[in-house]
Amino acid sequence: MLDQATILELVDQLRTSVPDEVRQARRITEDAGRITDRAREEGETIVGRAQEQAAQMLEERELVRAAQQRAAEILDQAQDEAREVRRGADEYAAGVLIRLEGECIKALTSIKRGIDMLDERHRTTSDDGMTPVTDATLADSEEQAQTAPR
Repeated sequence: MLDQATILELVDQLRTSVPDEVRQARRITEDAGRITDRAREEGETIVGRAQEQAAQMLEERELVRAAQQRAAEILDQAQDEAREVRRGADEYAAGVLIRLEGECIKALTSIKRGIDMLDERHRTTSDDGMTPVTDATLADSEEQAQTAPR
């Protein structure tokens, strides 16, 4: 067994050494608390930045989607307008061609009457003894009319 003096000496040593170790343990605990607090703050800052960045990316994505949708709407509208313009142009061209056809028919009718009149004259002049009108005579007259100065 231990004698009482040895035990008292050990208790004294414990009293003097425990406060140093307790102080050191407190310091370590305080340091650990500060480090933990700082890590928590940094973590919260990082998470906050990440959330802001994610929100910004979502907003940008939404803006891009809205811009793409608007572009598609504008393109559809432009294609509709182009179809309408083409349809109007086709209608106009058809109208012009129909009028031109009518004018050509009138001109051909007039030409036919003129030829018939000349043929009639030719028959009557042949009976009168005058020079008959032939296709060659008509061609010469047309050529002279085209080359004559205006």
